[in-house]
Amino acid sequence: MNYFSSNFKLGILGGGQLGKMLLTETRKFDIYTCVLDPSDEAPSKIACNKFTQGDLMDYETVINFGKHVDVLTIEIENINANALETLEKQGVKVFPSSKTLKIIQNKATQKLFYVDNNIPTANFTRFAYLSQIEDAIDNGGLHLPFVWKAAQFGYDGNGVKVVRSKADLKGLQDGECIAETMIPFKNELAVIVSRNVKGEVKTYPVVEMEFHPEANQVEYVICPARIGTKIAHKAQDIALQVSKAFNHVGLLAVEMFQTQDDQILVNEVAPRPHNSGHHTIESSYTSQFEQHLRAILDLPLGNTNNKVAAVMVNLVGAEGHSGDVIYENIEDIMAMDGVTPHIYGKKQTRPFRKMGHVTIVNEDLNEARQIAEDVKNLIKVISQ
Repeated sequence: MNYFSSNFKLGILGGGQLGKMLLTETRKFDIYTCVLDPSDEAPSKIACNKFTQGDLMDYETVINFGKHVDVLTIEIENINANALETLEKQGVKVFPSSKTLKIIQNKATQKLFYVDNNIPTANFTRFAYLSQIEDAIDNGGLHLPFVWKAAQFGYDGNGVKVVRSKADLKGLQDGECIAETMIPFKNELAVIVSRNVKGEVKTYPVVEMEFHPEANQVEYVICPARIGTKIAHKAQDIALQVSKAFNHVGLLAVEMFQTQDDQILVNEVAPRPHNSGHHTIESSYTSQFEQHLRAILDLPLGNTNNKVAAVMVNLVGAEGHSGDVIYENIEDIMAMDGVTPHIYGKKQTRPFRKMGHVTIVNEDLNEARQIAEDVKNLIKVISQ
């Protein structure tokens, strides 16, 4: 099929920053793109050929959008998967498939999928209602502390909370959830696996993630991870096992824990470009966004090796600031060698909202990590 400078249409569900970065690659290849997003100010709006404003969870909206494209992909999981299933039956190619998405959309279903496929993961209990958790604690069926996760619609640390006492349950949303055993881990790792329609598979190097203690958001992504070769191979092997079980097409970001005794446990997955792969724009031969396109269009997969070591810093809205955004000291960080800011195009900031990221590349990983800290301390995402 001719994708380039042709009548071919690629549809993207979701118009956030992931879509915007994906569209950099579609423009490079001159692929016609259509984007659906609920916000008229979606970051992707300026970069696609055709923008449609609409609800991603509305069945008819997704059907009407999807039937006008040849291949449909996503940049967010909160999509009406039943609509995707209907579109597949109507002959639209949908990657990731509705089947994969339905499993991943629900954290309880996702965890059961790991158990069924012998994929190592933390022990968990599934609850239909929040009130059942209190009963389980009272009758000794559940032990504190544990990690509470809403089964659906969590993102960027929302829908996840460490519960150390019953008081921590207050204010959590009711409804289906899981309580997961707390893992005393050494490292949080991630591996991005790419698979095209033919079944060609490649993995990116393992990255290490450092988290913000309060916001439960990634602060730094470090590539390559500072781990031994044996652990790196183990993490990649498990990521490949997960990818094979889903039989997905596109990218699959597999987030994992490295335990104190060097076991690798799968935490969760995302079937799309991912925060843990943003550094690849500067540091890899093939960025994760280009690779996602290659995979869903069944083109040969690109080289996933690093050209250089990299650390990525998320730019999130400063606490106490809401309103029109200002990137304070951005010129100062741009004066540093190997520092590239990416601004997502969200005009309004609010505390902990993802507004952009900065990638630092350096021949020396430790130096990159130090510069990343300097960047983090310098740049501030504030409001006017």
